[in-house]
Amino acid sequence: MANILVVDDEHGIRDLLWEILNDGGHQVELAENAAEARMARLRERPDLVLLDIWMPDTDGVTLLKEWSSNGLLNMPVIMMSGHATIDTAVEATKIGALAFLEKPITMQKLLKAVEQGLARSNLHRPASADLVPREALLHMVEDAAPMVAHAVLEIGPQASQSFTLDKPLREARDEFEKAYFEYHLARENGSMTRVAEKTGLERTHLYRKLKQLGVDLTRGKRSAI
Repeated sequence: MANILVVDDEHGIRDLLWEILNDGGHQVELAENAAEARMARLRERPDLVLLDIWMPDTDGVTLLKEWSSNGLLNMPVIMMSGHATIDTAVEATKIGALAFLEKPITMQKLLKAVEQGLARSNLHRPASADLVPREALLHMVEDAAPMVAHAVLEIGPQASQSFTLDKPLREARDEFEKAYFEYHLARENGSMTRVAEKTGLERTHLYRKLKQLGVDLTRGKRSAI
């Protein structure tokens, strides 16, 4: 599993890429403009970025230059566009983009480019004492699971959630995420707007995530009565 940031101003394309990549087991963060992409880049430290070239505020090539000049281009970036010229694609590659995908993007081309990008990300990932590679962390959790039967997450002054760690990583992660969102729903009295702000997710992404996890959207509102 990898953390992938998708930056595109078209809602339909963001949703489509989210569905494809999420089905592939990846954690996907969405941004509709450069401002959201900057925040997501700093908050999530993505393993890979899919970046649209033509956006209303700051175009993708300009954002790519910004990351490069600020030393933030330490992850593979795949550019996307349906209108870019060959010169634009070449320019992006010279700045540091790994590849260029022309819209409409086929699923086969997308998955192949993502696979190649993640392979390069793992190959060039820095091995510092204070930055443990994401995949290494996942292996550490998997290795620890047989030795630790349960973990307890404190989610409030009088509440806690128990997790069984002796199970597949994805199941354990889903249990944690479900408890995490239920906690925030309860705190915000079921307000999706405030939960979206607290968790840093778009409302559409949040709704989809809650539905996927089977979260009861009325739970927070009932607890406030």
